[in-house]
Amino acid sequence: MFAQVLNTSGEIITTTKINGTFEILKPGIYSFKKEGYLKKTLDLTKESYNTIQLDINPSELNEIIINTNHIPQKLKKATAAISIISNEDIQRFNNVDFAPILNRTPGVFMQSGALNTNRITIRGIGSRNLFGTSKIRAYFKDIPLTNGSGETTIEDFELASISRFEIIKGATSSIYGAGLGGAIHINPQNAFLKQTNLNSELLVGDFGLIKGIVNLNYGTSKNSIRAVYSNTHSNGYRDNNKYDRQTFTINTNHFLNKKNELSFLISYVDLKAFIPSSLNEETFLNNPKAAAFTWKQSQGFEDSKRGVFGLSWNHNYNQKLKQITSIFTSFRNAYEPRPFNILSENTFALGIRSRVLGNTLIFNKTLNWTIGGELFKDTYKYKTFDNLYEDFPAGTGSVEGDNLSNFKEIRDYYNLFFETNYEISKKSTFTIGLNLNQTSYNLDDRFEVSNENPDQSGSYKFGDILSPKFGFSHEFSKNLSGFSSISHGFSPISLNETLLPNGQLNTNLKPETGWNFEIGTRGSALKNRLQFNLSLFRLDIKNLLVSRRTSEDEFIGINAGKTQHEGLELAINYQWLNKEKIAINTFLNFTQNNFIFKEFIDEENDFSGNDLTGVPSNVLNAGVDFNSASGVYGNINFQQVGSMPITDSNSLYTSSYQLSNLKIGYRIDINKKVQVNLFFGLNNIFDEDYASQILINASSFGGNAPRYFYPGNPRNYYAGINMNYIF
Repeated sequence: MFAQVLNTSGEIITTTKINGTFEILKPGIYSFKKEGYLKKTLDLTKESYNTIQLDINPSELNEIIINTNHIPQKLKKATAAISIISNEDIQRFNNVDFAPILNRTPGVFMQSGALNTNRITIRGIGSRNLFGTSKIRAYFKDIPLTNGSGETTIEDFELASISRFEIIKGATSSIYGAGLGGAIHINPQNAFLKQTNLNSELLVGDFGLIKGIVNLNYGTSKNSIRAVYSNTHSNGYRDNNKYDRQTFTINTNHFLNKKNELSFLISYVDLKAFIPSSLNEETFLNNPKAAAFTWKQSQGFEDSKRGVFGLSWNHNYNQKLKQITSIFTSFRNAYEPRPFNILSENTFALGIRSRVLGNTLIFNKTLNWTIGGELFKDTYKYKTFDNLYEDFPAGTGSVEGDNLSNFKEIRDYYNLFFETNYEISKKSTFTIGLNLNQTSYNLDDRFEVSNENPDQSGSYKFGDILSPKFGFSHEFSKNLSGFSSISHGFSPISLNETLLPNGQLNTNLKPETGWNFEIGTRGSALKNRLQFNLSLFRLDIKNLLVSRRTSEDEFIGINAGKTQHEGLELAINYQWLNKEKIAINTFLNFTQNNFIFKEFIDEENDFSGNDLTGVPSNVLNAGVDFNSASGVYGNINFQQVGSMPITDSNSLYTSSYQLSNLKIGYRIDINKKVQVNLFFGLNNIFDEDYASQILINASSFGGNAPRYFYPGNPRNYYAGINMNYIF
């Protein structure tokens, strides 16, 4: 949208229209230039091009166009706190771990106990979920990655297939379901027309790490396909920590005519990962390589296959009106032996998401708007079996026994949404958004009913939840803007949380809801060498949902009070040097959290006024990047994480810790068709001992000490080679 097209003499030939299209009268070499992006030069023929993707200029982030709300606009005009993780940010690390990438974002904190054991929180939301990510919505292109119970998994996806993340923080996204924590929008690597290249990478590292990636792009004048295959193996730092994953991702674009475009997205993941689980404090301090005793004896693991398929149709009615419709389906089959039982799961989902985008003039001012809806339904079947590993010789591992339970859940929801951006003036924008959600569950208990096993079949339906959003942004000057917003959000209850010990549904349980209040500023200074983003927010949540553990594998949900989330988020980027021969940039991201239980009464315990469990008091990230014309490049990253409470009583906290990582490399063009990139990285340079994830409020069973801690990896290296061939 509004990019300049230049000829070889540097003259502006044309400017792209609002929908990104342009027309040239004769073939030749042209350059494309837009503020916030790196200049790109291509040899164009008379034939049509569908997609020309410009790469983000890291030193001009506030100028880039964001699409998280489907109404394209410059980041500096956004009325919400939105962070961009570019492809350059992803490449700073090892293409294996999500955590160091996401943790560079102020307000976002990802704990990682293993490659397959993670928890993402945004502004403290989701910290009370014990074994994964919840209360945060995620989309891969236009396809929901959040299941019908509000749980999200993104770490299974291949990083090499992702071009960038756009993260909306807080309950500000009426377009993406008004989740309390926000939304993570993942943009896959685009397929390019009129371009064919093959990229391959081999990575090796400590703990038996070896990873191969093959990335193929093939494009004609109207059709293109990008296919990414990866194979990752690691023995892991700890016992019972072996990890094997294969992924296959296909993204295609088909330019039918000037008004219609189709795209297909297919993602498949085959994963088998053993689970070392958490440790008690004594083992964590003295033998962090160990796996939890029962998990090692049972050789517990996760064996899963997951697939996602989506078809998107873009139709331009005219320059002021367009429609985007996506249909999608996904599945997940998993088998997970645990010490207490064996879980077999099967999930199948279907959905459609459609919206209309338009712009019109009201009082000679532009009103951009979008209206649409999302319909989602998934069927979740799961069984548990007795695990007989204790009845067999040591080393046998898990052995499936009698069937213990058999359930079928049908989970569905719809979102209707509406959002507008109205340009009150050239410098001021007002935003109004509205989301209407309705969620319901149906549980079919297929297990034989007895006195010990009551029938738990039943239905649970939330009332309609209406979530409004109001935002305002103003450009004080070309280099300084401010924004503010007030918004409402909610988080659904999982069906398991509604089940009482007697097998009945707790129909009195209420979903968590909250209001988000925010003010912030974005800007640049020193001839655009310094860029900054600052946000101050407060999020008030009521009907706090608490999972009370009744046995090793049983939980019930209760509404226990209110939480208050206040915080400051700061991101600074400074360009020290930008010469033809060398460029040096630094960054600093800082998060200060003051999250407390405003009211929290759990049976006879009153935790009101305590710090919110599982969230650090502060997080600091800083680093230096350099690139040179000779091909040498590198970066150094430092992270400081403050202490966090492990128990609701605040009787136990983690220790704060500091991590330092570096990566250096050398790029060389062998010829016009072959480029080679050699790199080496070192993580946790100073060999810090720390807990990379904690299990809050862990209970003790059988007289054993509670297991709160997942040990982080010690100092470790990786090295690799990347080769790109242009046909």
